[in-house]
Amino acid sequence: MDKPNEKDCFVTVGKRDLERLTTEVMQLREFLPGVVNDLVQMLHKSSAAEKANEHITQEQERLRQECLHLGARLDAAETERQREREEKLVLKEELWACRDQMQQQAEFCTGLGAASCTILWSTSGRKEAVGDILADGKLQSFLDLAAQTLKSFVKSVDEDTKPESLGPNSNEHQFVLALAGVITNVAAVACGRDYLSSCGHVLLDTLMQLLKLMKPGVFPKLKVLMLMALYNVSISVRGLKYISESPGLLPMIWTLLEDEDTDVCLHSLRILQSLLLEEEAASSMGPALLASPCLEYVGRLITRRQPTLRQTALDTMEDIEALFGKCGNSAHVEQ
Repeated sequence: MDKPNEKDCFVTVGKRDLERLTTEVMQLREFLPGVVNDLVQMLHKSSAAEKANEHITQEQERLRQECLHLGARLDAAETERQREREEKLVLKEELWACRDQMQQQAEFCTGLGAASCTILWSTSGRKEAVGDILADGKLQSFLDLAAQTLKSFVKSVDEDTKPESLGPNSNEHQFVLALAGVITNVAAVACGRDYLSSCGHVLLDTLMQLLKLMKPGVFPKLKVLMLMALYNVSISVRGLKYISESPGLLPMIWTLLEDEDTDVCLHSLRILQSLLLEEEAASSMGPALLASPCLEYVGRLITRRQPTLRQTALDTMEDIEALFGKCGNSAHVEQ
């Protein structure tokens, strides 16, 4: 290879040009690192921006997929809701049908019970029939059923406050009347009231409790039958002792003495008379009787126009005065 010509290795430059070139080189040395650094930073920022953009793109894709998934779930939930709504409508129709059927069955059972108990009420009016009922051994179950039925009836009337919906011609009213009538007939026979006096305490307590709860003027026939049952039981010495020891007896009596129905007041007085005729019972309840409003209410009944009620009230007051003597807080007897 030929050696280059020495003249070709040198360039003649003017002094000014050299100074300018030197100045430019120095400027380049001074500013070039900054420019390179700026360029490197821009490259880093561009790379970071690309990564951020890629991350955003991925996040957007993930969110889009999640939205699609949620949309699919929403469609499935909407389909399920519609299916459940249709099933609910079907179940409502079935429930209404069941309610109607149960109502019909309840009315049928109530009518059957009313008819059966009415027949039993009539049959139990014979002494021999009461003996047969006792011999059969099912009387206790009947008494438990009667107590529960009477309690449910009275409470339902008290809650509804619409006794007219269970009027005297309703099957429910006839049913409980017949139950009370059977109890009254059982208590009218010596063996029956002895059984009630020893084994019918739950029923007797229920009768006294319900008589106190029943509102004045509501179902007087039922009240009278229940009072007659208690009176019949009081004929038995054991029955009278149990009834007289009940803390709710006197409150029951003075509540019923305010009733609007004459027969209710009359039979309440007869129970009070039955208690007064037994010296031991009268002595035990004497202080409570004198401290109760009973004497005042008996005094009011003496002024009533109904002859039987007036006379019974007079007799009751005389019995009270004969046992306890005239005292300042007793009612004034009008002749």
